[in-house]
Amino acid sequence: MKLTTGSKTAALIAAAALTLSALTGCAQNEEPADPGTDNTSSQTETSLSGELNGAGASSQSAAQEAWRGGFASAEPGVTVNYDPVGSGSGREQFAAGGLGFVGSDAPFKPEEAQGGQGSCAAGSPLVEIPVYISPIVVAFNLDGVEALNLAPTTIADIFTGKITNWNDPVIAADNAGTQLPDVKISPVHRSDQSGTTGNFTDYLAATAPSAWTFGETEEWPLDGGEGAEKTQGMVEALTAGQGSIGYVDAGQARALSWASIKVGAAWVAPSAEGAAKAVAESQLESGRGPGDVVYELNRTTTADGAYPLILVSYLAACEKYEDANLSGMVSAYFKYVTSEEGQQAAAANAGSAPLTSEVGLAAKVSAAVERIGS
Repeated sequence: MKLTTGSKTAALIAAAALTLSALTGCAQNEEPADPGTDNTSSQTETSLSGELNGAGASSQSAAQEAWRGGFASAEPGVTVNYDPVGSGSGREQFAAGGLGFVGSDAPFKPEEAQGGQGSCAAGSPLVEIPVYISPIVVAFNLDGVEALNLAPTTIADIFTGKITNWNDPVIAADNAGTQLPDVKISPVHRSDQSGTTGNFTDYLAATAPSAWTFGETEEWPLDGGEGAEKTQGMVEALTAGQGSIGYVDAGQARALSWASIKVGAAWVAPSAEGAAKAVAESQLESGRGPGDVVYELNRTTTADGAYPLILVSYLAACEKYEDANLSGMVSAYFKYVTSEEGQQAAAANAGSAPLTSEVGLAAKVSAAVERIGS
């Protein structure tokens, strides 16, 4: 499937409204939002000032641009910096105490979230919340081919090197009527530790376990193939490489062609609506603290229209800091990001699915954010 930049953006944003109702099903057991709580960016003037440094998931780049811009209007005394170094590097920097918050496409392990991280006050657990939901697309660059169907086992065989040519009979069997060229396949993977890689390999491990035997991993487990750093590097490599194929956040792959994946007996194209349906088929992880809101994604759902090759990207921070000003800045920023205004700004800039007060999950997210500095 190949869409123009404008049509892809419109499709993702238009699907956001459907995302809201689909996500409601994830939170049937949650407390309703407090009608007296308005977690928007309309704040009274505060004395907050200084620099707030964050880093992590490159998938959040466009959303972070929107959040930082909107927050600057709400809190002009605070400058928010975000370095899209990748989820793994971001978590390492945060654990070492170099950041006020971190963005990650893979959550902290439960034991990591319980305390002992970075700038946190002694014994403070983390507050970890989902803020960005997006399809991961299997993107390709193949002259004359704008749409492909790729089953999970086929995708795994391509990235492990079992299938090496685009006119392979296995690919042809699922793409009747498509003239596949006799061109070598050039797989591209993330060279840095990446939450997107973690989500992609988790999907393959769940849906094609006999073909993908490496499990879920944030570091690419195979030698060979082309490696590219960060989301932008993946997009550049795929754009330049004829015959290439890779995996990338949909919000930053709008100029590339996208494959439909097999879900049950159906072929499903990437969309925000499909990602929302997959999340609606998932559950929140049990055994985590009240401020640690993490999904256990259902990669094997066969629900109609669901697209389970997705990422749920998180923001994480300390529940308590030694520095009161840092605590105030983080709290204010997270409140803006999770407000209706912040989520709509990200949807407009990145095509992500907003979490507004109309979504049942928003109550749990808002309660988690309120724990920062409490």
